[in-house]
Amino acid sequence: MKSKRVAMERYQSTSKKWTCTNPNIEIIYEDNHLLVIDKPAGLLSQADKTKHVDLTDLCKRYLKKEYNKPGNVYLGLTHRLDRPVSGLMVLAKTSKAASRISKLIREHQLKKTYWAIVHGRTPSKATYEHFLKKDLRINTTKAYSSKISGAKPAVLSYTTVKQSAHYSLIEVDLITGKPHQIRVQLSKMGFPILGDYKYGKEDANPGKSLALRSYALVFEHPVKKELLHIKADIPSQQPWNLFDY
Repeated sequence: MKSKRVAMERYQSTSKKWTCTNPNIEIIYEDNHLLVIDKPAGLLSQADKTKHVDLTDLCKRYLKKEYNKPGNVYLGLTHRLDRPVSGLMVLAKTSKAASRISKLIREHQLKKTYWAIVHGRTPSKATYEHFLKKDLRINTTKAYSSKISGAKPAVLSYTTVKQSAHYSLIEVDLITGKPHQIRVQLSKMGFPILGDYKYGKEDANPGKSLALRSYALVFEHPVKKELLHIKADIPSQQPWNLFDY
């Protein structure tokens, strides 16, 4: 059966729904199978050894309270965003939905679009192909122009949306999904993301956010088989207010 395209409209200011947790998380789309949220920058996607609060646990708390669920609440984390990255994430409320979303991601059938503010003036359009290798000891990834042992291919393309004297706002289509891919590939090509202490040229500053945002998702609903097109807002605070949209 041919998929039916459904454009998901953004909630109006009077209709927005939140998890009512700390930090508070905006819910962009929810039904019996999925929970699509807007992750705040600085929040872990999943618990780690730091034991800091994480998005998955906060969303479980929301479901438990909102629907008066007893015992443990199931919520499948189908993909992650780096801690300093904000934007759209898909969580699954059933194991069947989680399995099907994970399959879409493996088969590159879930399209992810990001917005990034980078140092320098980018070309109007570009496609970058590298081989990435992650160093687990220091949690960093390095990009190589040719294949080396243990490195995996990574591809992204982008279009320049706005430019100023020193910065460019670009819309990135992530063709493959690898750890730190956008950050390391853009840095490799001389366009590090604004606020990126790991792959950029900036000093560590906890008060400064990474200008990378998961802006749009397009994928087939795992149960309804409709094509969902979901977009997030662009924040009005720094550094996003460098440009007029």
